[in-house]
Amino acid sequence: MVSALRHDYRTAPIGEQDRAMLDYVVKLTKDATQCGPEDHVKLRAVGFEDRGILQITLIASWFNYINRAADALGVGRD
Repeated sequence: MVSALRHDYRTAPIGEQDRAMLDYVVKLTKDATQCGPEDHVKLRAVGFEDRGILQITLIASWFNYINRAADALGVGRD
């Protein structure tokens, strides 16, 4: 499952909740301005509460920030 998940989560054998979370994270990563209340409704529909939605948003945003800062500084490049 791990290799399928790394390749493309949309075809990996994961649950509906994980898929909804990853759909949201991808949307947030590509263009956070496109995220809105309808996305939160989808997350609530699969069992996430407001606290969980906040945690998902903060963690994904933090990873995006750290990766962009590292990229800009050339961290990890040879």
